Amino acid sequence: MRPTVLFYVQHLLGIGHLRRAALIARAILAAGLELRFVSGGMPAGELDIGGASLVQLPPAISADVHFSRILDEHGRAIDDAWRERRKRRLLEAFEEARPDLVLIEMFPFGRRQFAFELLPLLQTARARSLPIAVSLRDILVAKNRPERIAETVALVQNHVDRVLVHGDPRLVRLDATFPAAGEIADRLVYTGYVAEAVPPAAAEGEEVLVSAGGGAVGGPLLRAALAARPATRLASAPWRLITGPNLPAAEFADLRAAAPAGIVIERFRPDFPALLARSRLSLSQAGYNTVMDILATGARALVLPFAEGAESEQSLRARLLAERSLLGIAEAEPVRLAAAIDAALARPRPRPGAVDLDGAAETARQIARLIG
Repeated sequence: MRPTVLFYVQHLLGIGHLRRAALIARAILAAGLELRFVSGGMPAGELDIGGASLVQLPPAISADVHFSRILDEHGRAIDDAWRERRKRRLLEAFEEARPDLVLIEMFPFGRRQFAFELLPLLQTARARSLPIAVSLRDILVAKNRPERIAETVALVQNHVDRVLVHGDPRLVRLDATFPAAGEIADRLVYTGYVAEAVPPAAAEGEEVLVSAGGGAVGGPLLRAALAARPATRLASAPWRLITGPNLPAAEFADLRAAAPAGIVIERFRPDFPALLARSRLSLSQAGYNTVMDILATGARALVLPFAEGAESEQSLRARLLAERSLLGIAEAEPVRLAAAIDAALARPRPRPGAVDLDGAAETARQIARLIG
């Protein structure tokens, strides 16, 4: 009987966390392990987790970009009764899976709103001497409260065997956004970035590809692209706008109504990496998964980092990559965006191998070693 991994993931606003977790899930299965994939966010439609067993908890979403409140699937603020139901279902999933390792995305570095169910999960796994690992992206939202940082360190030291940082330390180390990283250095492993393997395009095409990730906060980018297009050298080229499944229906309808000839507007494309690989230019936000797709495909790219609320992750990642000439940074103001698009066309496509993109496979290898 093959060892089993229980993998907990909670996405709240976009679907980036879920997509990265799905790539890791497929790598874990490819390594010969069984996987129980526990999702606490809203169902995201076509999610390829490689045939892993999916457990859907009662879904939770964020009320806004500030994560000010957590809502249930009906848009109501969660309460203690809801928390108790969620905790009970998560612990039931643990008992059903009988895992050999527990893998938790983000917590305790994030997702603190879900400590009500994750602390009992950690305690239960620890009581049974199971190895515990954390799946963590390269850049965290900076926290300036020393007591929160100290609490995170204590939880890692008491409950976690490995913190698997999905990044390349040559680009950015965890201590850039988590100042106490040195206190848990014995548990840190950099896996490389988690990226989908994409065959190189035979030739560069003419299409401009504009994408908004999950789409929940993509409206400004998409509208800016439409406004900038007529002033660019690519005004007569075909443009494709992929809005993401979470762009509000009214905004999607408005974009379609405003789009002139030569522009295709779609919600989702399962072949997005292939489209990106042969695009003339990519225009997007700077979320983890989109940037990894850019690097994996070698696309010529401009990014408009999302920086509302307390979000600093995309801006930092974009700046570090721009310093290495791997992409360009633009603004949403149409005139400036048009000028940035024209300037980007003169730049070469990013060189392959600039960062480690083997993160999914290395994560699976690290998990297999922990299980022994």
